[in-house]
Amino acid sequence: MIANMTALTITNIHKTYDNTPALRGVSFTVSKGETVVLLGPSGCGKSTLLEIIAGLTEPEQGTCAWNGESLMGVPAHKRGFGLMFQDYALFPHKNVRDNVAFGLKMAGWEAEKSKRRVAEVLELVGLPECGSRDVTTLSGGERQRVALARSLAPQPRLLMLDEPLGSLDRTLRERLMMELREILSQMGQTAIYVTHDQVEAFAVADRVVVLKAGTVAQTGTPQEIYQHPNSSFVARFLGLTNLLSGRARETLTGALVATDLGEWAVPQRVSGEVMVLLRPDQVHLAQESGHHLRGTLIKRSFSGNTYRVEVDVQGTALRFDFPASTPNIPQPGETIILSFNPQTALQVVGQLATF
Repeated sequence: MIANMTALTITNIHKTYDNTPALRGVSFTVSKGETVVLLGPSGCGKSTLLEIIAGLTEPEQGTCAWNGESLMGVPAHKRGFGLMFQDYALFPHKNVRDNVAFGLKMAGWEAEKSKRRVAEVLELVGLPECGSRDVTTLSGGERQRVALARSLAPQPRLLMLDEPLGSLDRTLRERLMMELREILSQMGQTAIYVTHDQVEAFAVADRVVVLKAGTVAQTGTPQEIYQHPNSSFVARFLGLTNLLSGRARETLTGALVATDLGEWAVPQRVSGEVMVLLRPDQVHLAQESGHHLRGTLIKRSFSGNTYRVEVDVQGTALRFDFPASTPNIPQPGETIILSFNPQTALQVVGQLATF
């Protein structure tokens, strides 16, 4: 990613459908060579925002600008942007080479130059020998690569990808998300990527914009978003569900937070009614009493690398993932003792009044 060179600027975008707000004051930027992922649940406005950036629909309020120049009123075909859809939209009557060359032909590229560019992008996506193949004979992963090659071929200023891996099985999706990041990074391609999948977003993104009901809930790197969610919504959406309401009083080094499960010192300096996250990756199985939490194991499930457990602690359900190699994990109905360092495992994610 090339830092501090803003390519796309989105400012205060509003959009309404049938008197229902789809976007409400959305603002963010994309730097040159950066991949920004729009992450959020269905109906949060991700695809609507992509359509506005692409020029397929106009907002009621707000602006989109490229290199500081407004795109408002500029038709989609003159923006120099590429768009890749989830269903790939390949032409079944054309072979791979002709599918990839379609956009170049429409843009008036000279035949020899087009041929070289097609060969170049097919090499880039790992399909150098597939130019003459019928697209109907390709696997899902190969079709995804052809669609990516077609989107990249015209050298778009901005590449937009709308749930590009959504129709693939889990194993293939996990492999291709890493390859996608490598390809976009290798080309220095500026990109906006839409998904509702947190794992996919974190694997692909330089930066993530989390959307909630048409607003920006949080923006940051994948590490910043995961390690420091700024609200209960973001925490829950990332699967961080161990949220406790409490009352905080500020101290010289942070705060003391009293919850139904105990009172602990946290590093943030806050006061009043707060929501506290108990991070599942910072809690460990203990074998003797005297530790921080004692409860009853309600459920446990094996998922290959981990055991996911649900624990009842004084009527509060908490979930944790332990490595599969963890010894002596209790059975359902048995007592479980958990230890953690409040300074690293507990995090205030906001004032209770904001949730």
